Amino acid sequence: MDLCDLREIQALLRRHGFRFSKSMGQNFLIDPQVPVRIAQASGANKGNVALEIGPGIGPLTVQLAKRAGQVAAVELDQSLLPVLAETLTGIENITVIPGDVMKLDLEALLSSDKYKDFTPIVCANLPYNITTPVMTRLLEAGRFASITVMIQREVAKRVCADPGTEDYGAFSVFCQYHARCDYRFEVPPQCFYPAPKVTSAVVTLTPQPKPACVADENAFFRVVKAAFAQRRKTLLNCLVSAYGDRFDKAALARIIVDLGLPEDVRGERLGIESFAALAKALG
Repeated sequence: MDLCDLREIQALLRRHGFRFSKSMGQNFLIDPQVPVRIAQASGANKGNVALEIGPGIGPLTVQLAKRAGQVAAVELDQSLLPVLAETLTGIENITVIPGDVMKLDLEALLSSDKYKDFTPIVCANLPYNITTPVMTRLLEAGRFASITVMIQREVAKRVCADPGTEDYGAFSVFCQYHARCDYRFEVPPQCFYPAPKVTSAVVTLTPQPKPACVADENAFFRVVKAAFAQRRKTLLNCLVSAYGDRFDKAALARIIVDLGLPEDVRGERLGIESFAALAKALG
């Protein structure tokens, strides 16, 4: 079965009485080159267990099974389980896990006898509506050698944005704190059925040691959150809102200037090192 052929997909879904769920953000790939490119971008090999989130009808799952030692595909939609049972039949290194990845015990899964000898990676076409919480959880888990995901292009740009650019924000800092972020390629709406209203993009996040400049992670992210809480305001005014109970405005202005920054700088101009220095100065 060609899992990217529109007529075959439609016939498959009719056989199983499947109906798309808007709340789950379901869009199935119909360009056969896209799942190949995503699987290749993941760098999956026989030493990996690839965690896939939301396999749909399985085109990416099949490509991952050709490369990885094991594939663990987590599917929330119960109505897709019989579909996957048909499309993945006979492929022995794929396990479909019913459930919600946000509630899944990742440590228990990856430490199980089946997967403990494999290096875990993530490769998935993430539903748009769960992109940020899922990526946050995967990065904070600290268990994956790489995370390759197809997400909405606007989010992908934020993940990989440089300081001072329009797309740079708190989520950019969070992702880049945890990983090297590489923007891979874009996927237009016509590659999906049904076609979404936005363009998608594939990114790879390669976890790396936490920045040595950050002495206190909680303090660091408190400063980051404060800096982007009101983007139209200067960093100084944002800090007044967040730290005004401990510092007056003049003291906060001195801290900013002492770090070599303009007094009227905005938070989106600061990189990780500057945020770390600011967090340290604020105690």
